[in-house]
Amino acid sequence: MLIEDMKVRNLAPLTQETYVHHISMFARHFGQSPEALGPEEIRTYQVHLATEKELSANSQLAIS
Repeated sequence: MLIEDMKVRNLAPLTQETYVHHISMFARHFGQSPEALGPEEIRTYQVHLATEKELSANSQLAIS
């Protein structure tokens, strides 16, 4: 469904690939399917990115 939603929104193929990559990294971090993860895990992952990966706030917002 995610790919279909991105196509409906007319996102560029490279943008779609980037989104799928980041969702995959998010799910892999928790060892679960993205469908099983919610707002609490998103927040935890943002903290992880800020502290461990040292990503900027703008990069973190793009993931949420």
